[in-house]
Amino acid sequence: MTTLTGTPLAPLLARLFEEADAATSPAMARYSHEERARLLNSKTEYREFYGSIKDLWLAVSPETGTLLYMLARSTGARIIVEFGTSFGISTLYLAAALRDNGGGRLITTEFESSKVMRAKANLREGGLIDLVEIREGDALETLSADLPETIDLLLLDGAKALYPEIVGLVESRLRPGALVIADNADFAPDYLQRMRSPAGGYISTPFGDEVELSMRLG
Repeated sequence: MTTLTGTPLAPLLARLFEEADAATSPAMARYSHEERARLLNSKTEYREFYGSIKDLWLAVSPETGTLLYMLARSTGARIIVEFGTSFGISTLYLAAALRDNGGGRLITTEFESSKVMRAKANLREGGLIDLVEIREGDALETLSADLPETIDLLLLDGAKALYPEIVGLVESRLRPGALVIADNADFAPDYLQRMRSPAGGYISTPFGDEVELSMRLG
């Protein structure tokens, strides 16, 4: 039995995924497909866009969540940084891995206050709040200082246009062999170009339909 498959986390995640699947956002209907694509790649309008659809959970899939847990466990991760808390589903998977690795610290960041409150409640219910520090605000500010000396794993699951900037903020702290996991990276072409460049300092490959998995070279 692991933290992930036991009580209270397993039934909590099952319930949260049901809520995520049922969630709707009236604001989404205002955006055409072209406008959504433009906003997803905007480095200046991301807060307004994501704020307008804050009722959507934008959660990782159960398969991606399990992958996060497995990668964090198998690498013995103790220090994790997450960009994009939302309602905390991915945070729960990563914190469960830390618990089963013997402890550690997860720093995650979210600018939407209502999501921060809900994520904290979910982490308390899951018995994992003691492992997690939620920094409320724009990640370009919250992750620009007071980071651990060494980071074992970075999850990117916030505004796609900011993926390269977030990597730039934490890159000097990523240990050799550290993993960078980017959800929905197909919406972040600049990021993919950066991570897949032979001179970029990473080995990077698409993993499944949703994830780009990268490893920091020494």
